[in-house]
Amino acid sequence: MKVWLQILDTTGAALVAVGAVICLLGVIGMLRLPDVLSRSHAATKPQTLGMILVLAGVALRLRSGMDLATLGLIAFFQLMTGPVAAHLVARAAYRTGQIDHAELLFDELDEQLTEKG
Repeated sequence: MKVWLQILDTTGAALVAVGAVICLLGVIGMLRLPDVLSRSHAATKPQTLGMILVLAGVALRLRSGMDLATLGLIAFFQLMTGPVAAHLVARAAYRTGQIDHAELLFDELDEQLTEKG
């Protein structure tokens, strides 16, 4: 039985390390990428995956019911709020003119805004 606990602890530590590295790559992307849309992509995609891996690693280490429920709530709210926040930041950047329209392949939002106003 102790061997299984050691395997779970080692796997949990590896997941935490991999998740932390993925989050670090997302932060580096946020600092190095040139525009708002690229930065919002770097802020959500790797951060969400890294956070899920870190939470999975912590769940393998803790293994109690209350801790797993708390980690599940953290994952749920992070998955719900991260993409929405990035979408709102990108939309605000678009509306304030911080987006270079020449670099966009498709500009569906421009059609929606010109129809209303």
